[in-house]
Amino acid sequence: MAGLFDKQAEIYADARPTYPREWYQKLAALTPRQALAWDVGTGNGQAALGVAEHYQQVIATDVSESQLNYAIPHPRVQYMHTPPSISDDELLATVGGENSVDLITVAQAIHWFELPKFYSLVNRVLRKPEGVIAVWGYQAIQVSPTFDPILKKFFDATLPYWNPNARYVFDQYKTLPFPFESVGLGSEGNPVALDIPTEVSFEGILGILRSWSAVAMAKEQGVELLSEGVVREFERAWGDTKLVRNAVYKAFMLAGKVKK
Repeated sequence: MAGLFDKQAEIYADARPTYPREWYQKLAALTPRQALAWDVGTGNGQAALGVAEHYQQVIATDVSESQLNYAIPHPRVQYMHTPPSISDDELLATVGGENSVDLITVAQAIHWFELPKFYSLVNRVLRKPEGVIAVWGYQAIQVSPTFDPILKKFFDATLPYWNPNARYVFDQYKTLPFPFESVGLGSEGNPVALDIPTEVSFEGILGILRSWSAVAMAKEQGVELLSEGVVREFERAWGDTKLVRNAVYKAFMLAGKVKK
């Protein structure tokens, strides 16, 4: 999937939502030490910047070099390209070594990972017993009773083009394997539901849709899901296209510690 996100890098960087500051405050309160954090699948560093408000050093890694080209600099964030060919031991050394990381975050990315391999690495690198891993995602954005049904119809049209791993997002991480001890923010099979309030313009909502990997995959197969006709339908449902609307991303989170 790294190649697909390479092609979407600029659009994806513009379209990702800003996660609430309260999330990072809650996570930081769960770790007695705030020395080192690892943001995995960092993309343009959106989550890494929030983590850096609470941790002395953040290692932010991604398999996509193009995504990292759009990463936002921060004095406490070190961005690193970790190609799929990197070995577990090399990756372990990159992020600080065994038993070294206080917090691991994965924002809207864990569903693309090779989970057994990643979780094995998490068990090695998290500080015991207090280190925490937190993963979150979002599936839908709710705008208005008029717009949302049109958005749902468009989403249904994208279904044949999603990678199978996206099913975890569609299930709101309820079926995502998460073999960690609960810390009160969701547990395996029972993620905590969260809202991400935002303001979005009409061009912004189109940018979000263009950033979907399924839209890019369809285009590679010669199918333009966001055709002129579809865009016009969205325009009619939106109303004045200069209008900025309040919207809510429906998000979900799982957090835990290494099991004893």
